[in-house]
Amino acid sequence: MQWTDIKITVPKAQAEDAEAIATGVSGGGIYIEDYSDLEEQVERIAHVDLIEQDLLDKDRTHVTVHLYLSPDENPAEVLDLLRGRLEAAELDYSLAADGVEQQDWETAWKAYYHALPIGQRLAIVPSWEEYPTDRIVIRLDPGMAFGTGTHETTNMCMQLLERCLKPGLRVMDVGTGSGILAIAAAKLGAQNVLAIDIDPDAVKVAKENVELNHVAKQVRVVVGDLCKSEAMPCEVAVANIVADAICMLAGPMTRHLVKGGLLICSGIIREREADVQKAAKEAGYRQVDRIEKGEWVALCLKNEA
Repeated sequence: MQWTDIKITVPKAQAEDAEAIATGVSGGGIYIEDYSDLEEQVERIAHVDLIEQDLLDKDRTHVTVHLYLSPDENPAEVLDLLRGRLEAAELDYSLAADGVEQQDWETAWKAYYHALPIGQRLAIVPSWEEYPTDRIVIRLDPGMAFGTGTHETTNMCMQLLERCLKPGLRVMDVGTGSGILAIAAAKLGAQNVLAIDIDPDAVKVAKENVELNHVAKQVRVVVGDLCKSEAMPCEVAVANIVADAICMLAGPMTRHLVKGGLLICSGIIREREADVQKAAKEAGYRQVDRIEKGEWVALCLKNEA
């Protein structure tokens, strides 16, 4: 059976918006093809001289977002929907579509997705891999929801959780996706974790991952909109979403955070950091920590409202 690989190519500066649009439409999975910092990435594990020439020749100024459609989805319909949303966002885009065998998609992750240590105490380990370690292990397989730990934004959120989360605290994970941050919080000692997402498919994946990691007694996963929610008060909230959403939620989040509580937020492209800091300050937060990786920034904000 063939899946359809829809490719959205945009200038690097518009990649975050294109990814957000694709995520809102995707029914099968997303892959980001970005060679802008190829040398920096390779230098971490090998030597730049080892990079194949065909990779060095890749376009560094554009990013391609691959959106995978299952055989029972209508590519023409999805292409039309994407075109409308990309044009509404005024992106300088190109669209293309190719067929890809289902087996390729199902097995590709196993070739590239391996155990990943994060921070000082955590490790993400896929279910098919053995990984002897003294670290706190989070079992996670790639799924339809965002959040495998490999992306800088998720990785930085986990590091900030590790730094600031004390055992026994209450945590809220806004836009939980795969549930990875809620699971990390539980395994780091959170007493009560609420994982919330507006996407029912993401909630389904998150619930499965919570069960896989045996933290269902600590983590409750629900479909919901934070702005309309009367969710529990908490000492720590984490939101790995996008800059616009963080700016919008900063104020409403103060209703759910105790005074002195911490908001960990990521998904912030470096060019939008000042916007997020401005919105946070206006809502009554003070910045207490910051991590930067590649083009992305994560902030830890204290609620003083």
